[in-house]
Amino acid sequence: MLLNGKCVVIGVTGSIAAYKIPNLARMLKKQGADVEILMTPNACNFINPITFESLLGHKCLVETFDRNFQYSVEHVALAKKADVVLIAPASANVIGKVASGIADDMLTTTVMACTCTKIVSPAMNHNMFHNPIVQDNIEKLRKFGYKIVEPDRGMLANGDSGDGRMPEPEVLYEYILREIACEKDLAGKRVLVTAGATRESIDPVRFITNHSSGKMGIAVAKAAMLRGAEVTLVAGHTEAQLPPFVNYVPVESAEDMFNAVTQLSNKQDFIIKAAAVADYTPKTTADNKIKKSDNDMSIELKRTKDILKYLGEHKREGQKICGFSMETENVIENSSKKLHSKNCDMICANSLRTAGAGFGVDTNVITMITKDDADELPLMSKEEAAHRILDKLRDL
Repeated sequence: MLLNGKCVVIGVTGSIAAYKIPNLARMLKKQGADVEILMTPNACNFINPITFESLLGHKCLVETFDRNFQYSVEHVALAKKADVVLIAPASANVIGKVASGIADDMLTTTVMACTCTKIVSPAMNHNMFHNPIVQDNIEKLRKFGYKIVEPDRGMLANGDSGDGRMPEPEVLYEYILREIACEKDLAGKRVLVTAGATRESIDPVRFITNHSSGKMGIAVAKAAMLRGAEVTLVAGHTEAQLPPFVNYVPVESAEDMFNAVTQLSNKQDFIIKAAAVADYTPKTTADNKIKKSDNDMSIELKRTKDILKYLGEHKREGQKICGFSMETENVIENSSKKLHSKNCDMICANSLRTAGAGFGVDTNVITMITKDDADELPLMSKEEAAHRILDKLRDL
């Protein structure tokens, strides 16, 4: 579980968006987090504290001087315990109080006493959100190191359309994961990851591609982001969910991917080439759909540019390059040749014939090959494998 041993404090204020927070609390608890809920008295008009108490199995805090609470100085003890604080939904009232240093209830006194990362998710009417006083208060919070979750645009509770709507729990969950799920051992590093399958057009309707789902590359990109790296993801076709908080560069063909990667490569500390790039592309692409006939059809192909070889030839000092090798036979031998011929620092090799290591699955069986050794990993999730790959690159 990603959040074992972590304490997440959520402050709920007086907004209709409070109804979304129980689902967020459930998601965090499922990942092993200790979730503490603080509510303003106004928040209790929108959602009953019993809802949270039933989900989490402990008291939801509203009153600062509740004599039945387990700590003698509640807000101080909870502030020391917290790994991250999220105020969501954050009303204009509470934003103003925190920005002005006012601490007159359990939520605001606890926030003032916290030294951990504090995240604020404003939720209110469009006009209220754009009131210059509210905007000034939000900017004050930014200046003091608070992280602001920008509200969504759409239908608001009163029927108006605009921005001011709190994002869904899944978005808030990702903000919390980014802060506390992993040690930030890659902070200050720039990591470029490629993922997905390229598509080589035959005509406006048809193309040549492969079975890559993009899941492995996307797992690596997310893992690097969670560990504090500045991540750029260059991705071809994928049906996997793209990770948040990364720079996303969509591409279609092998040529597109070559151009995108080579333009960005010189600034990167790690380059991890997990994409399944076409080795061949049609020599010509028809402008119009090729009509079916009774005769057989042949397509003349040409080699695409070898991105990994180019990166190896232009590798700057200190840069680490990791390629991937999907084989059906002689996995270690073929992948070791690739390591040397492409001047890589590491090749992640697997076999299409190994159960759990094929295309489109959520697991992988990888052997990490370097110039010094071959480290065979057992069957594990692609998320776990991603972290092991990053560990190896970090330690090289």
